[in-house]
Amino acid sequence: MIEQRLSEQRGLGDHGWLHSRHTFSFANYWDPKQSGFSDLLVINDDRVAASRGFGAHPHSNMEILSYVLEGALEHKDSMGTGSVIVPGDVQLMSAGSGVTHSEFNHSKSDGVHFLQIWIVPAEKGTQPGYQQISVPESEKRGQLRLIVSPEGEGNSLTVRQDMRLYAGLFDGEEAQTFTLDEDRYAYIHVARGSVTVNGIRFNAGDGARVRNEKSLAFSEGDNAEVLLFDLRPVEVNHPSR
Repeated sequence: MIEQRLSEQRGLGDHGWLHSRHTFSFANYWDPKQSGFSDLLVINDDRVAASRGFGAHPHSNMEILSYVLEGALEHKDSMGTGSVIVPGDVQLMSAGSGVTHSEFNHSKSDGVHFLQIWIVPAEKGTQPGYQQISVPESEKRGQLRLIVSPEGEGNSLTVRQDMRLYAGLFDGEEAQTFTLDEDRYAYIHVARGSVTVNGIRFNAGDGARVRNEKSLAFSEGDNAEVLLFDLRPVEVNHPSR
């Protein structure tokens, strides 16, 4: 079963310098029917104005991913890490027992567009950590490339949970069928463009919970950038944050 949710059904946070669409409940947006899916807790589709951003703030016991679509995102944290990530880069901060970080638009003239993703870890109170990789477009073109996994296989980032995240680019005749292991859930998020999955058309910002499907066929892309989460088959009612 593919349970589609359209882009305009997401929560909205508009703060002038920040325009955010919330796939799941976050901050002032709360919908008990949208309180995450399996261990996937947050997908925020954020657009930040030039030279603006999120000042230093704490997190704990969360796996926090940043995936840049346009522009440049500057990261600093209490572990001493400092970096600027651009399209093709993927960043994973394991907050563990506690970390403070900031995320700012690195540009003084252009906006930055990125996805902020939270994964609930399997263990609490672990040592905080930071990872970053750059994935060439060629490795995502017409296929789903593993970018996050529990063991860090295939030059992916290592996440502290039984989940995997794939990223793919589909345009024209490019297509791939992804086989789901038995009794796994999945979540589809279309970051931009449009694509057909198992006969259902998805546009930018659309997503879907996937249960009891053996495979997912991606085709008929129109400059599509897609994220696919392979998740544990659990129904979790995450409390309001």
